[in-house]
Amino acid sequence: MALPYKDFIMVETRTRNREATHAALLEAAKITLAEQGFQNFGVNAVARQAGCDKQLIYRYFGGLDGLLEAMGGDVATWLGAPPTAVPGTTYGEWAANLADAYMMALRANPLLQKLILWELSAAPGTLAPLTQARSRAMMQWVAAARGELEMPTDAGLINAVLVAAIQQFVLSAAVSGSFSGLPLREDADWDHLRAGLRSLVLRLYS
Repeated sequence: MALPYKDFIMVETRTRNREATHAALLEAAKITLAEQGFQNFGVNAVARQAGCDKQLIYRYFGGLDGLLEAMGGDVATWLGAPPTAVPGTTYGEWAANLADAYMMALRANPLLQKLILWELSAAPGTLAPLTQARSRAMMQWVAAARGELEMPTDAGLINAVLVAAIQQFVLSAAVSGSFSGLPLREDADWDHLRAGLRSLVLRLYS
């Protein structure tokens, strides 16, 4: 049985309000991480940033683990739209485009860099909800971009190594401006790295 029109409008309004509150709390969590770092991150800190009672965070996310999971799952929106595989594109060409897109998106997003550093420095298991959700979101981001393009043998392994290398380059650049003697300060440095990475990916999948 369909809802009366006025009841339908009330349900729609509550849904929109709930979505807006969810998004606002998630944004407050991102700002808290960006401004205070992961050492001071927690439900109380996010509630202060959002200007709300911490019980609201428990109502929407169930607690810190749920909030971390939501942050990890939101990673794909931080990266933007990935390059899709168009007809005639080889897997190597697509993988090279995707690697470049991920590197530049990560380089442009200090908050995502902090999130990855947090995962790497935390005690084992502490951030499992965040790590697992971020991994799922990344896999979905990649799968949506790949479409029907067939994955070569060992592509999963090769791509994991590429992601790890890209993250190391970007995080090292943020900390010291270089990695293993390779300067990563100027745009020309990054252009050199991007060209080299593209050449490497194409050779790996040739």
